[in-house]
Amino acid sequence: MYSPVNGAQTYCYTAGKPLNHAQPTVVFIHGVLCDHSVWALQSRYLAHHGWNVLAVDLPGHCRSGGEAPASVEQAADFIIALLDALGIQQAALVGHSWGSLIALEAAARLGARASHLALVGTAFPMKVSPALIEAALNEPEKALKMVNVFSRSTLVSPLDAGFWVYGAGLALGRRVLRSNPQANVFHRGFVACDSYAGGERAIAAIQCPVLFVLGMQDQMTPPKAAQGLITAARSAGKAVQVAHLPVGHSQMTEAPDQTLLALRDFLT
Repeated sequence: MYSPVNGAQTYCYTAGKPLNHAQPTVVFIHGVLCDHSVWALQSRYLAHHGWNVLAVDLPGHCRSGGEAPASVEQAADFIIALLDALGIQQAALVGHSWGSLIALEAAARLGARASHLALVGTAFPMKVSPALIEAALNEPEKALKMVNVFSRSTLVSPLDAGFWVYGAGLALGRRVLRSNPQANVFHRGFVACDSYAGGERAIAAIQCPVLFVLGMQDQMTPPKAAQGLITAARSAGKAVQVAHLPVGHSQMTEAPDQTLLALRDFLT
């Protein structure tokens, strides 16, 4: 589905279902150098079980036009503008990695309009190695290979489908990077993660339950890096759930069923 947002065409995967304002809505937000496709299994299931699904391509990524966001705050403003453009009064927000920070900031700004917040593969602060930031700018192929090694606990498909998940990750990253010749969305996304400072303020401001989905073998956002947010949320009296999965940073593809079940149970 395409919709104009902030003067640019925005793509949201809906699993082929039309928007139904009588149903609840869930927005899926991808991480750096990804697109809507990383949520394939989770978005399809929810779309066929009573939810409006908006698995978005962020601006300047793949099918979405517009200027690629240079900060978490800019991306959060885009998510709010998307909901406004579609006339959606309330939505659940689900984000992975950089997308988790975007979902967190958007939920804080939305207040009661955010019904649920799910943070997958999250951390705060989400500091990125200076070497990786430099490589993303000047040697993106090298950085892409580094990320695809660090992001995974296995190179074998958990679905036993016979495809090479490392190669698939490389292909997706290359496609996303080449989709925007005007901006290096790889470097821009990493800088946005590294510079975001509003996590504790945002987690204190949210008005909805929050779920943390953490990979126990995650080298990009280790589980301990989310503990500050978890503690801050609990200290602020939020309803907090934590799911620990025996995988790395690519929870949606390494543990698709477990990730789906955690989200399904949380949302329902």
